[in-house]
Amino acid sequence: MLTKKLIDYCKEQGWWYDDASADYALELERLGVDAASAFGQFCLHVEDGPTFMRHGKELYQVCWFARNTNYALAVQSCHETLGLPQAYLPLDSFEAESGYFYHRDTGQVLSVSLGRELLDFKEGRLTPQWPNFNDFLLHYFELPG
Repeated sequence: MLTKKLIDYCKEQGWWYDDASADYALELERLGVDAASAFGQFCLHVEDGPTFMRHGKELYQVCWFARNTNYALAVQSCHETLGLPQAYLPLDSFEAESGYFYHRDTGQVLSVSLGRELLDFKEGRLTPQWPNFNDFLLHYFELPG
């Protein structure tokens, strides 16, 4: 569940929608994501167009992308090309050879770049930097914890 702080922030920005989109709920189900999770709530109720932007770093509105683009190809690419486990969903386009990934089973978020970081992650020396999606969003939107 999203924290009150994040919900209030999204409402202040004009991004919060009380009514969840049935289409987006279907996309979450297809992606194997619990709609009651923080990630699920964010996808169902928060939107500012297809992406959010902070300091030049884009963050997908994943349900919008799943519904309106070939997001399945991005998911397949992160698994096949990058070798990330099947549970990871891309949260951005991996531009500049780095990106954010959401673990749909644990709720953790990983930031990884090609090269040493990706190798360290695959070999177990790098773990997801955020233990949950709420903590990741606080970081991304630069909100105090």
